[in-house]
Amino acid sequence: MNAPRIHATALIEQGVEIGAGSAIWDNVHVRGPGSVIGRECIVGEKSYIAYGVKIGDRVKINAQVYICAGITVEDGVMLSAGVTFTNDRFPRATTSDLKRLRPSEPDEHTLETLVRAGATVGARAVIGPGLTVGRFAMVGMGAVVTRTVPDFHLVVGSPARSVACLCRCGEPVLRFGAGGAPVGRREVACASCGLRYLIEDGKVTELAPP
Repeated sequence: MNAPRIHATALIEQGVEIGAGSAIWDNVHVRGPGSVIGRECIVGEKSYIAYGVKIGDRVKINAQVYICAGITVEDGVMLSAGVTFTNDRFPRATTSDLKRLRPSEPDEHTLETLVRAGATVGARAVIGPGLTVGRFAMVGMGAVVTRTVPDFHLVVGSPARSVACLCRCGEPVLRFGAGGAPVGRREVACASCGLRYLIEDGKVTELAPP
């Protein structure tokens, strides 16, 4: 496979692994050691990836995305422009006596976040610490995510809330009313691609995944 393409202005520190076919654009900073970027990824201009971050294959990271330590991104994820991750629920710059800076390395306060395969995080969204964004879920632009997002759910707003279930292709298959996810069991089909799902009290199960 093709070697990764790295722009001359990108700063890739020692101990970073970048997979074949990936493209790292201008003024990207990837910290090392221990960061991994998979195969056939795109990392857009001026994005920052901290040490120890794990990114899967065929991930699209748009411009000015901030990925702090403790984040794992699975295959096929899209992180739109300006997405920001966080990893500390109660951050402070210094110790309580104000005499020493707290270290930037992960410590007992660092909470890990997982973005599951196929998910999309919209532009300027903020992802809180210690959460999971589920498989093929979608976070709307500008959303502030403060709790785990279920598989195949669309969440919007601040704080983000579920408003629909989505197909793998991104089309809504069931929209929620004002009360949130409906109670009960139903089968639905995507009007765009025909894939079918079982939705039971808001939990989405694929009936015949590709």
